[in-house]
Amino acid sequence: MGSLPVAGGDEEKRTNEIGMAIPLLAQCDIAGKDITADALLTQRTLASHIVARQAHYHFSVKGNQPTLERDIALLFEKRAAADFVEVSPPDHGRIETRRIWCSAALNAYLDFPHVGQVFLIERETTIKKTGKFRRDVALGITSRTPGEASPQQLLNINRGHWIIESVHYLIDWNYDEDRSRIRTGNGPENISRLRRFAIGILKSFQKPSQSIAELMRMLSFNTRRVFDYLRMTKNSASVHQGT
Repeated sequence: MGSLPVAGGDEEKRTNEIGMAIPLLAQCDIAGKDITADALLTQRTLASHIVARQAHYHFSVKGNQPTLERDIALLFEKRAAADFVEVSPPDHGRIETRRIWCSAALNAYLDFPHVGQVFLIERETTIKKTGKFRRDVALGITSRTPGEASPQQLLNINRGHWIIESVHYLIDWNYDEDRSRIRTGNGPENISRLRRFAIGILKSFQKPSQSIAELMRMLSFNTRRVFDYLRMTKNSASVHQGT
């Protein structure tokens, strides 16, 4: 679940996003589905609503729920071998290793509705060209019990969430989509599809050390290259090959 397009400053946007989550879900048939959300929407009311609609939640846990975060972090503080490990093939010059630890030990203890298990995900990323290494740790909570979702399944659900979230982040950062004033008719959906199409094209030509913002700035000063990227010129093939 990504950010909702609301006007105003960051604090107003956060407030509206929480308030709009349930009304938005009320318009959808979510029975049997897995609803993912970042830490902002890790709220008891939303969790209860999702389960009451015969769906399951998968929430990130961060500092806005300090007690929940502390309890989960303490559980995994002295963790042994991971329950599941996944190594991704090089993607845009990166190698990623993801590990997940899961536990139902806190189900009866946590002050959170319908807990099935909690989890910790560790991501290690190495940039092949530079050797730069990064390690991130994320905590989470889900209504699915170990019998309903294996560590591998939880890792896949979490990865699917952040793939969507990363695309939304790119679009919001580069197009300021959350403050868009296009709100009538099919305008919002059409412009959103065009922006996602543009991001998809740019990512296909993106170099490992190059950000989408840098690529957009380069193209803004050389509009001829835009036609090359869209394969609308004779030399499009050489552009596609990175020459």
